[in-house]
Amino acid sequence: MKIMITGGTGFVGSHLCDELIKDKHEVILLARNDNKKENVIHNLNKIRLEYVDVTQFADLEKSIEENKPDVIFHLAGETSHKKSFENPLYDIDTNSKSTLCILEKIKNLNIKCKFILGSTFIVIGKPEKLPINEETPCNPTTIYGANRLASEHYCKIYHNVYNLDTISFRITNSFGPREQYATPVKNALNFLIYKAFKGEDVTIYYEGKFFRDVIYISDVISGLKTIMLKGKPGNLYWISSGKKTWFYEIAKWLEELVSAKIRYIDAPDYTEKVDVGNFLVDNSKLKSLGWDVKTSVKEGIEKTLEYFKDK
Repeated sequence: MKIMITGGTGFVGSHLCDELIKDKHEVILLARNDNKKENVIHNLNKIRLEYVDVTQFADLEKSIEENKPDVIFHLAGETSHKKSFENPLYDIDTNSKSTLCILEKIKNLNIKCKFILGSTFIVIGKPEKLPINEETPCNPTTIYGANRLASEHYCKIYHNVYNLDTISFRITNSFGPREQYATPVKNALNFLIYKAFKGEDVTIYYEGKFFRDVIYISDVISGLKTIMLKGKPGNLYWISSGKKTWFYEIAKWLEELVSAKIRYIDAPDYTEKVDVGNFLVDNSKLKSLGWDVKTSVKEGIEKTLEYFKDK
């Protein structure tokens, strides 16, 4: 198949690219710039890489029209909830309008194209009960979460009204090689692992007495492949481990693996207002398609530390 990935040089996009190439698919990556080109440098002779900013809608439409992909994974977007408050109108363009643009183009071209939208656990907000699933009501606490949720609704509407083959997926806290590690704003876990690797203080809120549903990147990618091949049009799927990972456990593993120096600190006011708190997902819907988690969080941390050694 011919498969297009927006945000194709990013964390999830670059790992997905690796797997799709192994499966002999023709892969087209769209990237805003060459900042993350290193993530796909080993594949440049096997893929088509186009520099397309998904907020430049005419360029995005032109690429879809010229390539006529069988599948589009829409992974591009601004993933920082903090930045969504700093520039809310840009967040609408990148996390909401870009989805609408692609859906409109598929509809107007009248091509057979499966559209798979990448969403986030942030759309839920602060859950009232756990575990959550695909039916749990959403009450996002950030502009980023609201715009991703809008994109999910666009997908469902275009499936129901125009019969487009659309699927949405939400990932819980994912981590692993190639994810950014310079700031906690975009991926707190990779940031903590990198700080531990560098021998710097690792700071954790609430004495680590909170848990998240954490999943390693290879399990995310196998989930995406399962959704592409077996997911039902118009549906939503959670990609999650389905297990609690306490942050004091992460601290203990980092101490054990690299003698990390852990410091527990108070959370800032902003975090108190938008943080989703404890989080756990029932992933049985995706498991019903034959998928399962294969890498534990501790194993994933070990693999990520190995990656940092090689950088």
